[in-house]
Amino acid sequence: MTDTVAEVLPDNNDALDPLGDVEEGQAKNRAKVGSARPSSLLYTYGPGAIMDLPNFSIMPAGLDDWEPIWKRREVVPTILEPRLLNVVRLHLGTQVDALRPFPWQPKKGTLSNEGSDLGLPARVFPQWFRCTGCDYLGPLTRFTYTNTHPFRPDLAQFAHKPCPGRGGRGRRAGSPAVAAQHLLTCTNGHLDEFPYTLWVHRGATCPNAESPELKMRDANVGRSVGSTIICQACGTTRGMAEAQGSKGREKLPQTCRGRHPHLGAFYPGCQARPALIMMGASNLWFPSTQSIIVMPRSDAEKKEALGDQLRFEVGIDQIKQFGEQVPVIRALAAARNIDVTGLTDDDIAAAVAEVLAPPESEEARKERQAKWDPIELLIPEWRYLQKPALFPEQQNNTGLMVTEMQRGPDLHRHVARVVGVNRMKRVNAVLGFTRLDEMDRVNDVASRLVALTRAARPTWVPATEDRGEGIFLQLDLDAVARWEKTVEGSALWKAHREAHRRNFARRFSETAKVDDADTRLPGPRYWLVHTFAHVLIREMAMYSGYGAASITERIYAWNDAPQRESAAGLLICTTASDSEGTLGGLVALAEPARLQSIVRTALRRAARCSSDPTCAMRTPADPEDFLHGAACHTCSFASETSCEKANRFLDRRFLLDLPTADGPTVPGFFGSFHGI
Repeated sequence: MTDTVAEVLPDNNDALDPLGDVEEGQAKNRAKVGSARPSSLLYTYGPGAIMDLPNFSIMPAGLDDWEPIWKRREVVPTILEPRLLNVVRLHLGTQVDALRPFPWQPKKGTLSNEGSDLGLPARVFPQWFRCTGCDYLGPLTRFTYTNTHPFRPDLAQFAHKPCPGRGGRGRRAGSPAVAAQHLLTCTNGHLDEFPYTLWVHRGATCPNAESPELKMRDANVGRSVGSTIICQACGTTRGMAEAQGSKGREKLPQTCRGRHPHLGAFYPGCQARPALIMMGASNLWFPSTQSIIVMPRSDAEKKEALGDQLRFEVGIDQIKQFGEQVPVIRALAAARNIDVTGLTDDDIAAAVAEVLAPPESEEARKERQAKWDPIELLIPEWRYLQKPALFPEQQNNTGLMVTEMQRGPDLHRHVARVVGVNRMKRVNAVLGFTRLDEMDRVNDVASRLVALTRAARPTWVPATEDRGEGIFLQLDLDAVARWEKTVEGSALWKAHREAHRRNFARRFSETAKVDDADTRLPGPRYWLVHTFAHVLIREMAMYSGYGAASITERIYAWNDAPQRESAAGLLICTTASDSEGTLGGLVALAEPARLQSIVRTALRRAARCSSDPTCAMRTPADPEDFLHGAACHTCSFASETSCEKANRFLDRRFLLDLPTADGPTVPGFFGSFHGI
């Protein structure tokens, strides 16, 4: 969605305050309908996504509707991490002044009331339901809502009362209703109900009724695909199978209404064509997020963070009032637990000037955004991990504690260093979301990024703090550089590069600006490190006590450039956003004897796949456009929560010398599997 809004029309629920019962002293909890972990709200069920509940579905609302919830607190909590906040400002504008957690508070006990006045506001969506007793299909207003048990939100449901049933076997108490599955969406991120009445009448009106009653009947297995819509007034029928595919798209409305259900508003003027999408489709919602690992701040970084700390903790009004009196600002900062030790009066004066300075111009911000690369978030982490001398002097208040580990005598020679990450804190922020196509980079086609607020730009964004542990492995940089030069001239790499070009042209045909596909293709060293991370995740899950889906990767793999040195390493970690950390089962695997055994076993498993030789020889050829080679669910793929690239850019041939017939091959970085 662009920043310019032509007109805003109210939706069914433009004033959303689901916790109003709490303030009015209602005896029954009619607001709570479910719960979710903060991590799932960030990556799976954020604003604009559809969350399935036992009996219906909801959509978390935009940030405007979070404000009434936050107003129940005198002080709104914030997550202070300037490095991440600066990136959010770069993409959403300088008006963003805070990262906020989700409106949630832990309870001291099962029956305690802490946080009962907090919660994530949501709208019921889709708002067309189908009765399970009589197949009646209608809008939300034709069904009765029930949610009265304070400790059983799973019992909340919509019912059709009275229900005539099938064959006259009606139920006066009503039959449960379920959400209709069909929706319309477009590449600009709008989402709307499917126009069932227009569909069954082929774009016309019913000749016998102004608002006819409809029924949706499932097809018998083996006879046809999909459901059938029936008009009770005129008897017209039409199958939903006609709406599928490219031919079906021609029969759908050709104009998008510009609806954003999470904002409760319509934005007319959308030029994209609607497409059919099912409620549970995986491409219905793609979050655009950025994350960092919190590192100990140097003196320079402390100075950089001071401005934001003063803005949040002291406040603009007091800074304006006492800005010229540095001792007063220093005292106000100390009173609010801001660490100003080691900072001179000039440093504090510079921070005050930063707070009071006019915001950056929009032209300058867009110019910086065009040059920004996501790798910039990883460079400080990589550089810190290259300085073991700093490890004993760690600032534990950052949540990071790392230990340089000894290499086992039998650890493969190409694994140069091992670092145990005993404690770590990761901060994640969501900038918006897209539909149909995922954004590979957050600054690709900014107009596709659906806003989180009704206003043109948000003043804050949701964020989470995750704490956990991990293992960092660094590969031999010289060996990686020599291997990469060999691979870049191979037939296999040429095949991957051509497949990526075809994939980019097809995937972004409707949504992306003109761009060079090769700039979006990670180099061979990324494929190498990424594949290595996947085989380690699968192996470590067997020994760490954590499921494979809860172990994630963080890849440091890039070539040198004017502003950065080359990197080749990986962080395997596990974090939790609703606890004080994890149990240590993963970092314990960094012990020399255990790690060398795990690496050896992981590489041996990677040498064989039950789908070989098909998997080992898989190479994309025109017109194929898949973004992996010798990799599949059996040998290399990881869960969606573990992989930062959705199981793309993987090939076991970059790890090992796999036996092949006559297909293109490359020397494996770790050599022959017989020698492991």
